[in-house]
Amino acid sequence: MAGAGDPQAVDGRPAGAGEQEAPAKSGIELAREALAQAKADALKRGTLPGQGGRRKGAAKPVRTRDPGRGGDPKAFGAAIRELLATRGWEQRAAVGGVFGNWAGIVGPELAEHTRPERFEDGELTVAADSTTWATQLRLLSSTLVRRLNEELGHGTVRRVKVVGPASGPRRTGGWRVR
Repeated sequence: MAGAGDPQAVDGRPAGAGEQEAPAKSGIELAREALAQAKADALKRGTLPGQGGRRKGAAKPVRTRDPGRGGDPKAFGAAIRELLATRGWEQRAAVGGVFGNWAGIVGPELAEHTRPERFEDGELTVAADSTTWATQLRLLSSTLVRRLNEELGHGTVRRVKVVGPASGPRRTGGWRVR
């Protein structure tokens, strides 16, 4: 038998007796061996490797998807149009687009003196900053209705109501001359 100071190989022969030492293993090789050993130990315990200690045969939680979700990704524009359609917001979004692009629809000069205020039941209310511009807008109202329906869809706007600047409350009574 070899003495206490004699290095021995695993098979009982002295190290270096007729063979060379194996080269040292790299870090990746050591990691692979450790992972393989851990997987083997987990299988012996009856757990699934990488599953947080869940036992074999344990019921997996069922993930349900919301209806209409999943599948391939959609283009942003198509997804927004679909959302607006499912929620019934198409007309409101289109009207909001008109309000936001008023200068592009009526022209910069008219947009400088008028602004859309509200849209209800097919009637667009537009405010003018003077009676002159209110009159001009009234003369253009049929053209404006046609142009808006091109933007929003046929029949969306039935009437344009023009309001001039508020002049304050009128005095009651007979005619007065100054």
